[in-house]
Amino acid sequence: MYRVITMSGYDEPWWFFEDWQKDIQSVEEYENFYQALKKYKSEWLKMARNYKEFKSQDDLLAAFWKKGDEIWCEECAGYLQRYQSLMLLEDWHVLPADKKRWAYRRSSGELPSKFCKKHWYE
Repeated sequence: MYRVITMSGYDEPWWFFEDWQKDIQSVEEYENFYQALKKYKSEWLKMARNYKEFKSQDDLLAAFWKKGDEIWCEECAGYLQRYQSLMLLEDWHVLPADKKRWAYRRSSGELPSKFCKKHWYE
């Protein structure tokens, strides 16, 4: 089962912290990888039109953001960048190497710097 997932939160999608699924906004399921990839591409292009800044990886995990769009983090007692994220997963796991797509390894620049003690001092 392949899943195209959209998320919104202050963690980039590739971290997969313990509670990462709380940020999920939508999940679409596909039996066929190429159908899922078609949906991922459509969503990726839509997000790229709406967000100037992004980082996209060949394992089909991508984060998009607008500078200044921040959300409050209780653990940090401060504001962190909000990311709109897109993922294509196989059975809730990162895709295997043979399904990576190098054309999606792109970036519009550097990720905003952030520091949150939540994940580093547990």
